[in-house]
Amino acid sequence: MQRSQEECIMASLADEALMDAIRNGRANALTILFERYYGLVFATVQRILRDRGEAEDLTQEVFLEIYRKARLYNPCKGSVKVWLLQYTYHRSFNRRKYLARRGFYRAAQIPGRRQPELSANPKECDFIYRIDCRNFLQNGLQRLNATERKIVELVLLHGWTLREASVHVQQSYVNSRNIYYRAIKKLKAAN
Repeated sequence: MQRSQEECIMASLADEALMDAIRNGRANALTILFERYYGLVFATVQRILRDRGEAEDLTQEVFLEIYRKARLYNPCKGSVKVWLLQYTYHRSFNRRKYLARRGFYRAAQIPGRRQPELSANPKECDFIYRIDCRNFLQNGLQRLNATERKIVELVLLHGWTLREASVHVQQSYVNSRNIYYRAIKKLKAAN
């Protein structure tokens, strides 16, 4: 798909000029900013949250909020890239705290569950941890109903995003997300 002449002009603009265009309501400027910084923002969010589905959701939220709050950007305080990363860090850590309060990260802290042994080889440690997680899941999966089991299997065992899983099980994304978190609570209670 070829870009229009206006999109080509937008793509050649500096970040600060793109922010001015966003402030003036030009959504195509956000598209260019998204293309430039999506990878950086997503990688940062994923490193902090350690969950691909959550990282995808938060990355989209960050760019939507940047669009809504473009008027807050002040070029005298730093570049667009730095402002975007600061915003990303703050939102990511806030989301991580939110998820931690709701038990999202407690799977490794379940009493009686053997912790993976540390290895000098990070790939080997990751492999041991994945086997341990797989055993933990399979012990608890029998307590889940069919829809919960399917969503958990797709997300945790096969690495699908919640959005992909929701399409597969023919549920709305919001409903699938609720089912997923309810299933995670059941899994924690089962082990």
